[in-house]
Amino acid sequence: MRPETQEALSRFSLEGKRGIVTGGSSGLGLAISRLLARAGADVFVVSRSGRVKTEGCGPDPQGIHHMAVDVGDSAAMADAIVEIGQGGLDFLVNNAGITLKKPAEEVTAAEFRSVHMVNVDALFNLCTLAFPFLRQSAGVGRIINISSMAAHLGFCEVVPYCSSKAAVVGLTRGLAVEWAERNVHVNSVAPGWFPSEMNKQVLDPERQRKILGRMALHRYGEPDELANMILFLVSPAASYITGADFAVDGGALAYGY
Repeated sequence: MRPETQEALSRFSLEGKRGIVTGGSSGLGLAISRLLARAGADVFVVSRSGRVKTEGCGPDPQGIHHMAVDVGDSAAMADAIVEIGQGGLDFLVNNAGITLKKPAEEVTAAEFRSVHMVNVDALFNLCTLAFPFLRQSAGVGRIINISSMAAHLGFCEVVPYCSSKAAVVGLTRGLAVEWAERNVHVNSVAPGWFPSEMNKQVLDPERQRKILGRMALHRYGEPDELANMILFLVSPAASYITGADFAVDGGALAYGY
């Protein structure tokens, strides 16, 4: 390998880095966790189960550490972040989220609040809990919030989810500006349509047909295609990027009529 090639590739290495991925027991969170670990990081995977829930996906790579913590439990998360952060903390990936499929006029105040509690309140809490440790990163501390196409487009029967993900993008921009000179970069990533347990809750054959027809690539994404973007944003290669929301969506946001 040529020295200049090796130098370029080293910009994507996470050797010696430590970070947290929430909602990493299956699906996209699991793919993100494993790719970051394969890039050299120690990855603390936070989920309610504290284990891999997906069958047949093989063993975790070296560097994965599962922790059973509910992101909605502020006290437990505070303890977990202190425990992890005392050994150093370089990145936080806020992937955990929930949705609810229901006509807007039937959504109760409690249901609306429950979606926002996980997708917005818990996410903001984790950012602020992790900040004191991230700002001490030897490089630059990175926060990646998982937003959604629903932050940019309206979708029927998931209005609480749409509003919560729009809030995630707003939080990302605000934190990015506030923490830019305090050694922490904050970005978000908006996944398009990937196979996931959450998507299964809201998809039916007719909706799938409409979704695939309204994107440039006309196919679902693969989990590693999203994980690659996360790797870039937490790596030294993304040193001049903060406050941005990146669509990994097969061209869905670009697609017109």
